[in-house]
Amino acid sequence: MSDSYFPRWRAQTDAKTVVAPDERLAWPQMFAMGVQHVVAMFGSTVLAPLLMGFDPNLCIFMSGIGTLLFFVVVGGRVPSYLGSSFAFIGLVIAATGYSGHGANPNIPVALGGIIACGVVYALIGVLVSAIGTKWIETLMPPVVTGAIVCVIGLNLAPIAVKGVSGSQFDSWMALVTVLCVGGVAVFTRGMLQRLLILVGLIIAYVIYAIVTNGMGLGKPIDFAIVGNAAWFGMPKFSAPVFDPHAMALLVPIAVILVAENLGHIKAVSAMTGHNLDRYVGRAFIGDGLATIVSGFAGGTGVTTYAENIGVMAVTKIYSTLVFAIAAVIALVLGFSPKFGAVIQTIPGPVLGGVSIVVFGLIAVTGARIWVVNKVDFSDNRNLIVAAVTLVLGAGDFSLKLGNFGLGGIGTATFGAIVLYALLRKKPVQDAAV
Repeated sequence: MSDSYFPRWRAQTDAKTVVAPDERLAWPQMFAMGVQHVVAMFGSTVLAPLLMGFDPNLCIFMSGIGTLLFFVVVGGRVPSYLGSSFAFIGLVIAATGYSGHGANPNIPVALGGIIACGVVYALIGVLVSAIGTKWIETLMPPVVTGAIVCVIGLNLAPIAVKGVSGSQFDSWMALVTVLCVGGVAVFTRGMLQRLLILVGLIIAYVIYAIVTNGMGLGKPIDFAIVGNAAWFGMPKFSAPVFDPHAMALLVPIAVILVAENLGHIKAVSAMTGHNLDRYVGRAFIGDGLATIVSGFAGGTGVTTYAENIGVMAVTKIYSTLVFAIAAVIALVLGFSPKFGAVIQTIPGPVLGGVSIVVFGLIAVTGARIWVVNKVDFSDNRNLIVAAVTLVLGAGDFSLKLGNFGLGGIGTATFGAIVLYALLRKKPVQDAAV
């Protein structure tokens, strides 16, 4: 790569299959790749705000803003798309008392906590820029990061189940949705399989419309809001409220985002053959600043997306310019209220069924971290750390000290880190007789 702040993005003219971060294809192909990355991030960037009662249209818009901000901070060196983070869901719901249906009336309280989390995240990035990442890898080895990621999914499980338990019809439609997503995951190939959540949701949506609007069962979909919505309009911004309790509740998520982002950068480094370790601090700062900006506008916290890393792995196109193009496309979508209205018509049981799959996948991703890194569970230290962390998170174990409080995910996160640190030194074995 060149010594300038931004790469020169050489046009690739030969027939090789890999496009490096500092290279680009012809512009029509770059645009097509940008569209593909928007499609890849779309399902999760829409689903996360819906589960928290945020405006998904605004969150798509802020994902574009955040990705461009990240792109500038890292100097166009790290190929990543920033979308709505699932790590915030459980604690945002806890901080706002969200019922799980419609718009969340207490979004401003959550925004203050999201901003506080972004500030801490950015400060960790400054520290990493100064002294490197070794201390993070020491504090959060795979047994800890795997347990933390797994806990996010387990902690959210009761929310997903409760959301589809309003009636027997809702419960059955949620199971139909699960089968739709599972069918796409198993029986399709290529890009359809990469978009299993989005495609499964669309199939379940169509089935729901046939059963309700067509056959008269259950609550029909109201398409009037789509017809009444304008094609173009400004996103609906919200101002934050800085509540100390909500801020204390959401700040620990910064630890999860650090572990997530570090893992993504390591994965991209391995795929591209470019050592990106020197940009880790800047990546944390960029992600932290994007979360702060999103919080001030009324959006969710953001994180680098594994979905888009998956697209890079399939296409072998790692050009960072693709993500700038995808971000601009997301900005354009954010200016369409009609697009947002279509999202709002997604039925609750369908959304709940998708949530069951997504939360389960998050939990299994934590277990996958253990498998990939060959975590040794015959070592009692690893066994105790994982076991205690999972129960603290799944049981939503909370702690309070004055005005400071930690919910299940926060307690499990810090518990895993502290417990591993305390148990890390093995006792000295008795000398053999």
